[in-house]
Amino acid sequence: MTKADKTLRNGESAPASAYLTADERAARGRALRDTVPRSSQSGWTPAPDRRDPVTLLEESNAGRMMELVPIRFGRMSASPFAFYRGAAAVMAADLAGAPTSDIRVQACGDAHLMNFGGFATPERNIIFDINDLDETLPAPFEWDLKRLAASIVIAAEHLALPKSDAARVVTNAVREYRERMHNYGWMRALDVWYDRIDLQKYEDRSGDPDIVAAVRKRLAERIEVERRKSVPEHLYPKLVSAEGETPRIKDEPPLIFHPPEDLAPGLASGYEEAIAAYRESLADHTRVLFDRFHFFDMAIKVVGVGSVGTMCGVGLFMAADNDPLFLQVKEARASVLEPYAGRSVYPNHGQRVIVGQRLMQSASDVFLGWTRGKSGRDFYIRQMRDMKMSAVIEDWDAGLLRQYGRMCAHALARAHARSGDAAMIAGYMGSGQTFDDAICEFATEYCSQNRSDYRAFIAAIREGRIDAKIEES
Repeated sequence: MTKADKTLRNGESAPASAYLTADERAARGRALRDTVPRSSQSGWTPAPDRRDPVTLLEESNAGRMMELVPIRFGRMSASPFAFYRGAAAVMAADLAGAPTSDIRVQACGDAHLMNFGGFATPERNIIFDINDLDETLPAPFEWDLKRLAASIVIAAEHLALPKSDAARVVTNAVREYRERMHNYGWMRALDVWYDRIDLQKYEDRSGDPDIVAAVRKRLAERIEVERRKSVPEHLYPKLVSAEGETPRIKDEPPLIFHPPEDLAPGLASGYEEAIAAYRESLADHTRVLFDRFHFFDMAIKVVGVGSVGTMCGVGLFMAADNDPLFLQVKEARASVLEPYAGRSVYPNHGQRVIVGQRLMQSASDVFLGWTRGKSGRDFYIRQMRDMKMSAVIEDWDAGLLRQYGRMCAHALARAHARSGDAAMIAGYMGSGQTFDDAICEFATEYCSQNRSDYRAFIAAIREGRIDAKIEES
């Protein structure tokens, strides 16, 4: 294998002397089928020595705030779909044992349906993209695609759709990924880099016009709701107590609370060192903007499913009495892919997340940055909310799931094409249905594995092996 073939294996780019045409790179992808046939990507059979999924989940709790872990497990216990969202570590171990093309891209690491959505660009346009990259790391492209495909089948099962509909929906999504990747493989490099999915102009010529219109209507409604939620006039009174001379984030335990100093050793200094390090990670022009704001308060804020128990919080900064900035601070731990894809080249996992995010997203928050706390934990930081939206799938039918799956597949292909060799990936996948059918078969069978793992998880809760706390609605 040449150095050019190892692009992204160690976070480096191919040298200029390795120039090959798109057709030549596609031929290399086709040649990989001799050693890793596309049919080898199909199906799922657990290895005889497959590790207990509950044990893997328990191990993933290392370093978390243990008093919050029951909330994490409670959220995962809601359904097989919710369990899948929190079980990225389980699937990473499974994918590592499956045949792989080893065509590397900057992978999301947790590319399920709920980690895609809309958010505002710095220019205040609303785009659709991957919106959670906590696990990002260079890895084989099909790991992301298989996780997305399996999540579509699991979502279809969650919605009680017929198995035939689930198979059609997931096959359609994989085809969308394959066809988009083929287009990216022969596009100009800058055109790939500038491509984005603008929600307000979104069209899909291959989709049902009525369903596309319904998706656009729902998205327009969600955009308007998120616009209202993201403005300071909404966030400030919701999160901040104006009692006393100093604004302070409201405590709403156990989901929002101020940490004691043993959990947050930087508390005594007002997190001065961590904020200074974060400032240094920003671009010079963003520092000018950030310097207008002054730190007032920080509190732990429980978010998501997989992130519950990690040190995630919200910081309140003020430029004036009516001019707040809310920053979300998220602990960045080693990616779930790291034991199988190799360690990150970056010394700070917050930096790993931010570099991956900037590489995979077509536009990113101007306040993206990273730091390290006095506790030794790594963090990445971004604006809170900022019109960020994810899907609410509970009342979807097969048509809406199909359309959303296509959008996610499009976004994933675009993200992979930015960092990987799109022509080589396209050459490996080919122009027929062989690859589509293989991934569909894998996703269908892995859905059964996820259901089995979920049952084992629920049994562990009932037996008292693990604690789960069901939150009041």
